[in-house]
Amino acid sequence: MEEITPYIHKVQYYETDRMGITHHSNYIRFMEEARIDYLTKLGYEYAKLEKMGIVSPVTKVECQYKVPTTFSDEIRIYILVEECSGIRMRFRYKMLNQRSVVVCTATSEHCFITQEGKIVRIDKDFPEFYGTLKAKTEEHSL
Repeated sequence: MEEITPYIHKVQYYETDRMGITHHSNYIRFMEEARIDYLTKLGYEYAKLEKMGIVSPVTKVECQYKVPTTFSDEIRIYILVEECSGIRMRFRYKMLNQRSVVVCTATSEHCFITQEGKIVRIDKDFPEFYGTLKAKTEEHSL
């Protein structure tokens, strides 16, 4: 299958702290931007998922910060679906700066619920979406 191009985020001045380094909390936002971009490239933009009745809140995040980034750095964010069951999924992220140095590695876990908060089993209720995600778990490694 075709590899999905990485998401690129250019660090903005307001994302840095007093020391001129990207504040650690922003990497979580970068992950969300990359995840939305990734799902869109798979054909499942968030608006479509919400129209289908699916929301996918974050249940866990882990980050390992390797090298700091600063204003105007470009961060390439590679993402893959590491695990997908009928009720949850885990994404893995690898972020590299413009010199191809790893600046952060991370994972995020998500569950599937309706907009009213009821748990959704995508393997049963949305098998096409589940199949797309499940296929991605076997494709690549970071």
